[in-house]
Amino acid sequence: MNDQAQSVKRLLGADATRRRGLVMIGLVLLGVAAVGFWLLAPRQNGKPRYETQEVARGRLVVKVSATGNLQPTNQVDVGSELSGIIDKVFVDVNDRVRQGQVLARLDTRRLEDQVARSRAALTAAQAAVAQARATLQEARANLARLEEVARISGGKVPSQAELETARANVAKAEAQLSSSEAGVEQARATLRTDETNLAKASIRSPINGVVLARKVEPGQTVAASLQAPVLFTLAEDLTRMELQVNVDEADVGQVRPGQNATFTVDAWPGRKYPAVIERVAYGSQVTEGVVYYPTTLRVANDDLSLRPGMTATAEIVTASREDVLLVPNAALRFSPPRTTGKKKSSLLDALLPKPPRPQSRRISEEVKRRDGARQVWILKDGAPQPVEIKTGLTDGRMTEVLDGELKPGMLVIIDMDSPGT
Repeated sequence: MNDQAQSVKRLLGADATRRRGLVMIGLVLLGVAAVGFWLLAPRQNGKPRYETQEVARGRLVVKVSATGNLQPTNQVDVGSELSGIIDKVFVDVNDRVRQGQVLARLDTRRLEDQVARSRAALTAAQAAVAQARATLQEARANLARLEEVARISGGKVPSQAELETARANVAKAEAQLSSSEAGVEQARATLRTDETNLAKASIRSPINGVVLARKVEPGQTVAASLQAPVLFTLAEDLTRMELQVNVDEADVGQVRPGQNATFTVDAWPGRKYPAVIERVAYGSQVTEGVVYYPTTLRVANDDLSLRPGMTATAEIVTASREDVLLVPNAALRFSPPRTTGKKKSSLLDALLPKPPRPQSRRISEEVKRRDGARQVWILKDGAPQPVEIKTGLTDGRMTEVLDGELKPGMLVIIDMDSPGT
């Protein structure tokens, strides 16, 4: 009895396994049939699907992008003409200063001693002049006395040699007076130089502005033997700044002084600052083989949110057109593929992978004709129809239509999908 029960169980298990196998085979056959139907079924009656965009009127703004840095309109490096030790520093970074204000002072003891020596030398030179004048006066009086004696005696006395000696003494006294007077001028010049050096020991601000950098501390030695060391960097007026950008050689022909621009900085994301082009340099700069032309833009910074050295990205408006007919640039690049005979494909061909279709058959490069005309395609009775137009300015996405048969509301083809894709 037990053997019969086990036989029944084995039979029932075999039947269940057979049924599951048949179900799996049926599912596989159903999947193959679905794939075959999907591959062989016609789509859209073998016609390609076109992607279109409407032609409309609007505003076209042509911009040139450039990157640069913000700078003060007048930045001055303040140094020292004299060598010495810094005694005191009176300002720090971000301090506002006035023209003539003392920023720092050198140790002046040695310079004061030089001024004292020069004044003493001037006094001595002036005394030498007084002595020379007295000597000259004495020599002239002696000569006059001898000449009077000679006149009274009828030339008998004094002798001719005595008269010549007296005249020579007068000439020497006159020369000595001239030399002493020159010594006075020299002593005065030396005194003025020493007084000027003493004044230069007080380093003063040449402009009204703000201290951007302080590069000196009390006790530091300043050596100005070869060139004047920079002690402070001042900016004249941070409410008026300059944006120095580099314009690519391909765009410089569109950029002119007086054009408006906007720029952004990383410190204030989302905020656009206005600017105006002030100067476009004729001289070029080459960076890594790329030719740039330095361009200066005037910037208002009344709220002092901008700081020198910030990196800015500017967009310069080179042209603006209002209420013009616009066509997408993708429509100017589109060209339908050439129609050729197409053989039927088998199921094996449909299942095998195919190489990618060359884009050049579907989208061509923008081609300008000799007369400046361009070509776009519109749908007419479900088929592409070429339309010639004359184009103007472009912002890289849309192009101005100057002439042609395009009208607002027309749909131009910008792309297509072939059957089976």
